Amino acid sequence: MATRKNTQQPGRHAADSHDLIRVHGARVNNLKDVSIEIPKRRLTVFTGVSGSGKSSLVFDTIAAESQRLINETYSAFVQGFMPTLARPEVDVLDGLTTAIIVDQQRMGGDPRSTVGTATDANAMLRILFSRLGKPYIGSPKAFSFNVASISGAGAVTVERGGQTVKERRSFSITGGMCPRCEGRGSVTDLDLTQIYDDSKSLNEGALTVPGYKPGGWSYRLYSESGLYDADKPIRKYTKRELHDFLHREPVRMKIAGINMTYEGLIPRIQKSMLAKDRESMQPHIREFVDRAVTFTTCPDCAGTRLTEAARSSKIKKVSIADACAMQISDLAAWVDSLDEPSVAPLLTTLHQTLESFVEIGLGYLSLDRPAGTLSGGEAQRVKMIRHLGSSLTDTTYVFDEPTTGLHPHDIQRMNGLLQRLRDKGNTVLVVEHKPETIAIADHVVDLGPGAGTAGGTVCFEGTVEGLRKGGTITGRHFDDRAALKKTVREPTGRLEIRGASTHNLRDVDVDIPLGVLTVITGVAGSGKSSLIHGSIPAGEGVVSIDQGAIRGSRRSNPATYTGLLDPIRKAFAKAHGVKPALFSANSEGACPTCNGAGVVYTDLAMMAGVATTCEDCEGKRFQASVLDYHLGGRDISEVLAMPVTEALEFFGSGEAATPAAHRILDRLSDVGLGYVSLGQPLTTLSGGERQRLKLATHMSDKGGVYVLDEPTTGLHLADVEQLLGLLDRLVDSGKSVIVIEHHQAVMAHADWIVDLGPGAGHDGGRIVFEGTPADLVADRSTLTGEHLAAYVGT
Repeated sequence: MATRKNTQQPGRHAADSHDLIRVHGARVNNLKDVSIEIPKRRLTVFTGVSGSGKSSLVFDTIAAESQRLINETYSAFVQGFMPTLARPEVDVLDGLTTAIIVDQQRMGGDPRSTVGTATDANAMLRILFSRLGKPYIGSPKAFSFNVASISGAGAVTVERGGQTVKERRSFSITGGMCPRCEGRGSVTDLDLTQIYDDSKSLNEGALTVPGYKPGGWSYRLYSESGLYDADKPIRKYTKRELHDFLHREPVRMKIAGINMTYEGLIPRIQKSMLAKDRESMQPHIREFVDRAVTFTTCPDCAGTRLTEAARSSKIKKVSIADACAMQISDLAAWVDSLDEPSVAPLLTTLHQTLESFVEIGLGYLSLDRPAGTLSGGEAQRVKMIRHLGSSLTDTTYVFDEPTTGLHPHDIQRMNGLLQRLRDKGNTVLVVEHKPETIAIADHVVDLGPGAGTAGGTVCFEGTVEGLRKGGTITGRHFDDRAALKKTVREPTGRLEIRGASTHNLRDVDVDIPLGVLTVITGVAGSGKSSLIHGSIPAGEGVVSIDQGAIRGSRRSNPATYTGLLDPIRKAFAKAHGVKPALFSANSEGACPTCNGAGVVYTDLAMMAGVATTCEDCEGKRFQASVLDYHLGGRDISEVLAMPVTEALEFFGSGEAATPAAHRILDRLSDVGLGYVSLGQPLTTLSGGERQRLKLATHMSDKGGVYVLDEPTTGLHLADVEQLLGLLDRLVDSGKSVIVIEHHQAVMAHADWIVDLGPGAGHDGGRIVFEGTPADLVADRSTLTGEHLAAYVGT
């Protein structure tokens, strides 16, 4: 048998040589011709100060191009229904794999969206109850609070044997939606005492609704309708008169000689005021709505959102409403106890999904928790659940600060999950600031050296050990540890909280000291936010800065959001004797070609749309005539292009001195946003920058108590020092600062610590420690105490 001798050395297969993602010449946002090579099937962490360009490189360049290329594989018809993505500004992107993005975008605030509906756990439960529930009430739709019960009957025309025959048909769909609250779980009621004073008559000015003043048309509609006596006190109205006054359906009638549509007061208020978005209301209308509208649990379904029939069908004495209300860790145990061979595959998949919640540290949630109430970190981990058991390999997972909202104890668990995804053969890219997560990286990319225009370059690439010795800002601060305070401030008073029982709190009694820096800590889900936001509502004397998203379009920028643009426009207008509206790109001064956007958007149907710089204004957003007006030698577009630090100097002295603008700029500089330009679109700011922008906006609020919810979110190790300095200045100026936080540097810097726990969900909700950080470290009786002791090195 003849054999051919192979003279070639056994070498590596050509397909195995593609083990790098290559980026050359990336110029998205503030990136300055960045070129890097990222190893595949490894865990790469991107670090750098907030605003250095991490998200621009990872999300807006690598992940965005991967998604765009995948979208192009679909037909033009399908692409027409998908978001159009333009190619990022980059010369070469090579070696990309399918990118799965797990970001911190909050889940939709739709009242019908819950943890269960967002993760498919509800869908599996509905099938389970439709198969095993006793009594049987119908298909899975009968257990869905998003499907209403409907029925109908009528004649249909059917062609049969060459003849047209009319037949009577009827249909019915059994849904699980509670008809009273329409699947929302709560109903809105108007507090009638806030709408009118029933001891007065209409002619005596009984109505107290904003805009309903005696003599105005809105008022005359009721006082001159003739349906009831306008001189009689409202409390003496008959049932018929009260119904006509409050609930009458729209009807055309002549009032004061004019044809008008009369409508009951309550539906009229609901249409004119309650149908609007709360944020877009005028302040006095918003105040009235907050006062007059009460949200109460639906009396028909007791907040479960489901019909009585859906709640009557049970498995082992548990209804679907009971199952959704259970803590997920308990629900997983209940599902595991079911032994039904007929639905074995369904039970296995459902149990795996529920176990994923527990594994990722969300076992304290319940499936009926509204998705809009989840924090950014919780929302990100809920999105991770569908990827944990995935069989996909050789994909790129992109995470945006996965440790957000996690206690140091939980970070170890998150690190294990990231390593598991990598060990399955995936490329894992993580944008992160926490040293505990940076430490597990196979490869580190450090961007900087500064933020904004001072960043956008790669300062270091290599191993964690190399980063420690590299001399970059991240390297220098990597092993920084805040020391415990030698002396703590003495409180000037106490804020008493008694019997707090929101969510998982167990009748908590605690005194929060005032005039000091107080840190509320504990594992994720232990009840921190429930205690503070539930017991210290924002309002008189309390300024609450939460993690809610900033509302704003690509036309919004730091100048418009903080109110800085108003004094600037007035200063320009006063200097030239013209209207302030001329200096607004959203009003009279806007370039007519691009309508003040600075770019012209060309829609190419199913192809990616193109944004080109406006040729008339060259991206400056204003009419040419407006740019002829100068203040201190600068026109309005040049002022908006200034970074905060330069603008602070510009408006501080000389011809352009504007005290009102200088005060706002001072606060922006205080929170570490000195590098951000005044006209930078809000949509391009990173998460940490948006949080600090909110803080700067609220620093002028007249309040004695500041409540901050995880202000270190998105902050680099170096920026945390600046934040601690800001918190100290707030306390030293006579304010009381309460911070919900997991960062050990903030705990070490506190005057007083309240630790909740010991666990999450029903294992938490209790105060496990109150005292100074030094006492917590010496005590070491809680998880927080152990981690803080390890952090400060005692």
